Amino acid sequence: MKATRIEREIADLCTNTIPNISAKPRSADKKLWDGMIIGPEDTPYFGGIFNLDIVIPSDYPYKPPVVTFKNKIYHPNINDKGTICLDILKDQWSPALTISKVLLSISSLLEKPNPYDPLSPEIARLYLADIKSFNKKAREYTEKYA
Repeated sequence: MKATRIEREIADLCTNTIPNISAKPRSADKKLWDGMIIGPEDTPYFGGIFNLDIVIPSDYPYKPPVVTFKNKIYHPNINDKGTICLDILKDQWSPALTISKVLLSISSLLEKPNPYDPLSPEIARLYLADIKSFNKKAREYTEKYA
């Protein structure tokens, strides 16, 4: 079932392209993928090209993929190792979700950070206390690393 599911997801990503989001297998066994998100408009990430590592576990789709940012990014829900704090990548995972839905959720997280469930508390504090300074710093990271 896993191989069929992954083949369907690959075909879906090829035929139903999503603006500013892409993903494809990096390896023949289709366990390692490369993902890419272009920073959404009206965010400090706009225009940045964010590369992602996606690892498909052996028990996928019953377990979520492991997704990490390759670029440094200044965001309350992403740490300096690229780990993402997103409920659907943890306890809210459902086999009904797909790689494309995960990438859409990550893109949405770039638009609307959740400072109340941060992976980087210091960044979350700045986001809540001084959004202008947060946006400036996030933009600087985007220009430098993405």
